[in-house]
Amino acid sequence: MIEIEVQNETHQSQERLRFAAVPRIGEGIRLREPDGFWASYDVVDLWYQKAEFGDVWIPYLHVRLTPAPAAAEPGPVEIPAQAPAQAQVYGIKEVYSFTG
Repeated sequence: MIEIEVQNETHQSQERLRFAAVPRIGEGIRLREPDGFWASYDVVDLWYQKAEFGDVWIPYLHVRLTPAPAAAEPGPVEIPAQAPAQAQVYGIKEVYSFTG
C-alpha cells in the first residue's frame, strides 16, 4: 500500500490515504464527502516530494470534484398554459373561484 497526501480543492482539506497504485493525472477516484456520501473526484495534479528521512519520495495528489454531466443537470421546466378559470353561475350572481 502506498500512502498518499490528498489535497482536496473542493473542500479545501487534506488527508493521507492509502492506495494500491498511484492514480494518474486525469483519472477519477472515489472519495468520501464530509457528509458521508461517496463522490467522484478528478486528479488535477500529481507530484512527489522528498521525505525528511532517507531517500524516500512521497506522492501528493491534488483533486477536484468531478462536474456533473450536462444530461444530469435539471433543465428549465416548461409549465403548460392553463385555461383561465371558468366562472361558475349560482342563481343571479357569478361567483369566481379563489384558487384559479
